[in-house]
Amino acid sequence: MKHVPEPFKIKTVEPIKMTTLEYREKAIREAGYNTFLLKSKDVFIDLLTDSGTSAMSDAQWAALQMGDEAYAGSRNFYELEETVRDVYGYKYFVPTHQGRAAEHIMSKLLIKPDDRVPGNMFFTTTRLHQELAGGTFVDVIVDEAHDTTSELPFKGNVDLAKMQRLVDEVGADRVPYVSYETCVNMAGGQPISIANLKELRAFCDKYNIKIMLDNTRTIENAYFIQKREPGYADKSVKEIVKEICSYTDGCTCSAKKDGLVNIGGFLAMNDEDFFVAAKGEVVIYEGLHTYGGMSGRDMAALAQGIRESVETDDYIRYRVEQTNYLGELLTEAGVPHVVPHGGHAIFLDARRFLPHIDQEQFPAQSLAAAIYVETGVRTMERGNVSSGRDPETGKNRQPALELVRLTIPRRVYTQSHMDFTAEGIIRLYKQRNKINGLKFVFEPKVLRFFQARFEELTTATTPQAHLSIE
Repeated sequence: MKHVPEPFKIKTVEPIKMTTLEYREKAIREAGYNTFLLKSKDVFIDLLTDSGTSAMSDAQWAALQMGDEAYAGSRNFYELEETVRDVYGYKYFVPTHQGRAAEHIMSKLLIKPDDRVPGNMFFTTTRLHQELAGGTFVDVIVDEAHDTTSELPFKGNVDLAKMQRLVDEVGADRVPYVSYETCVNMAGGQPISIANLKELRAFCDKYNIKIMLDNTRTIENAYFIQKREPGYADKSVKEIVKEICSYTDGCTCSAKKDGLVNIGGFLAMNDEDFFVAAKGEVVIYEGLHTYGGMSGRDMAALAQGIRESVETDDYIRYRVEQTNYLGELLTEAGVPHVVPHGGHAIFLDARRFLPHIDQEQFPAQSLAAAIYVETGVRTMERGNVSSGRDPETGKNRQPALELVRLTIPRRVYTQSHMDFTAEGIIRLYKQRNKINGLKFVFEPKVLRFFQARFEELTTATTPQAHLSIE
């Protein structure tokens, strides 16, 4: 079967409108060639992110009506706490309004100045919170993760030799935890294996180092383990999720992805002292520890969403295979992108798509803007712009991966939308030499990809010096 049918019926629809080429050219100029700055009304198919963009089920909408908005001790908190324990297995649970709030609290409590935090590739907000807490991120992902053409089935895995070198260099007492992400976003949604996690657990036990899971897409990762890892074909996704978490000491989670909601997140752990300290921090930054920045109705919808995500394997199979369907269309047309296909997005390889654009002229940003103009589809850059500047040298970090992410919201778009997207990108690929590079005209100091503005270059230019624009 080339396309897995949706395991649901559609009850409510939201109209979307196709605009003209001229309209989109004007819109992208006004947005400074940054797709984050486009207005939603000007977008036909929105593949910017899968964060908070899911369609909720009838049961989730019904759960909203059961919101207990008590300031303290909401019954929805206890329902959500029980659900997190049941699905993920952690002893303690602290709600937050979204994942980066959990990252902030965890980093503040666990990282000391000059610590090194190894991880299987950086994520933008995660690394920033680590740096703000005085730590330095160290990439310990397998080398194949930086190669868009490698077919390694678990390109999210940690390289234990890199971990050993880090411990030998700085000492285990300077490594507070390993930041271990499932379905590694910046690598193209690439999964980790249970075998690698077990090896990492043994290594960390030897040196008394925690493993803190980025739990955002663990349910998607569990599907890849079921599909690719020996010994797991007959296990349910729910069983695999529980096993993944059992090898870790805690997690941060942006529940706006796997949790099938528009807002929400949490920090979970097994250590009671860490739990008590985290509750104190959530009261300062988020709200009381029994709501943590979410309303009662938000917690009710999240509890229901988590249960739905693992109730059967039908949903997650459809979700991942819809992404794969889009990837296969691009594969057949020879459009360069990350393989194997990830769970939440297809990632175009902008360096191979636009070899005539120097990395200092932001080929991924240029490609994302060009895709919008050509198709009305909004995507996002994951490359030089997202990586930011080295805080010591002020130079762009220039990552090995220069990607454009086509992120599939959950339960939102149909097969026809995937066909339309692929056809437009294939059409653009055939005229790719017409796409020009970009230069900064406004550059924030941190997380610049959200707010930066650019101008189009009409000819090749010398790479820019560091801009001190705020």
